[in-house]
Amino acid sequence: MSQTEKTKVVAALVGAGFMGRVHSRALRAAGITMRGILSSSPEKSKLAAQELAIENYYSTYEELLADESVNLIHILTPNSSHVELSERALAAGKHVVCEKPLATTAADANKLAKQAGELGLVGAIPFVYRYHPMVIEARSRVQSGSLGRVLSIKGEYLQDWLLNANDTNWRVAEQSGGASRAFADIGIHLCDLIEFISGQRIVKLVATIDTAHSTRAAQKVSTEDIAMVLARLDGGGSVSLMVSQVAAGHKNGLSVELHGTSESLRFDQETPESLWIGLQDGSRTIMRDPALLSADAKRLTALPAGHPEGYFDAFVSFMRDVEQALKGQSPSGLPVFEDGTRAAVLTEAVLLSAAQGAWVEIR
Repeated sequence: MSQTEKTKVVAALVGAGFMGRVHSRALRAAGITMRGILSSSPEKSKLAAQELAIENYYSTYEELLADESVNLIHILTPNSSHVELSERALAAGKHVVCEKPLATTAADANKLAKQAGELGLVGAIPFVYRYHPMVIEARSRVQSGSLGRVLSIKGEYLQDWLLNANDTNWRVAEQSGGASRAFADIGIHLCDLIEFISGQRIVKLVATIDTAHSTRAAQKVSTEDIAMVLARLDGGGSVSLMVSQVAAGHKNGLSVELHGTSESLRFDQETPESLWIGLQDGSRTIMRDPALLSADAKRLTALPAGHPEGYFDAFVSFMRDVEQALKGQSPSGLPVFEDGTRAAVLTEAVLLSAAQGAWVEIR
């Protein structure tokens, strides 16, 4: 019997908020068994198990780690707890999916990536926007040379859920969310997509950050609502990024536009079925159609053309690739702990540049 045939993936979740609901549904849709869930108390764990139709719940993290039937743990808790929970899971021989950011410092993220590598365990980060078929199609066009040389990239990630001074969340507090909020929460998704699609790395940047409200719910705010970044790629192209969680009317406005010497490409995750292609003598929009897409994009397409796929479908595809990785395969494009470390490095560079008012080199 092959390794793929004999390895059964059994997952447990730590955290029962919004991402707990998303992960549980995506795991179920991917056909992966969920053994149980742990929340902040036994009572909340029991309630979460009932609400999410999970067969079991845990009273403590120690109880979860001792469950020998579980070989994959999903860490879905506030950012400041990611390192300890991931370290302990890896030390117990469990594979880990950890929500971003992997850690609130680059040093801690790198430590986790090394730990997973040394133990031969899978450590994955749900940078799931990679899993939109039209993102893969854009990447394939860049790889094929149809874009030409990358001249510039424009990216935006705009939300409005913290627009008002009375809007708050645990992410606002530095002690639970980390020193960066908007960039560490959503800006890293944007950077990951830019580097993933273009095949290039950001090598230096200059940034400015701003906070819309000095207090929220009577608590002083030290984390940013807005980040604006200019950057350079290792291939020589220029990048401009705008990240905001206080942009009225924008719910999850992630978009990336690449400009090359032959054509331009634009992907907007709120309209994920399409990819805009710009040419000097005109432009066109191509729709997701498995019959017409590249092989890599077609692999992630579950439904025929005209049957919309979106964010949830991308999450399911990510879960399926995690399962394959646990079975000894090497899925193309699976975001791992090294990608989480990269995100932490970029986040620290943005904060340093904003504090110094100067360009920062990225190693």
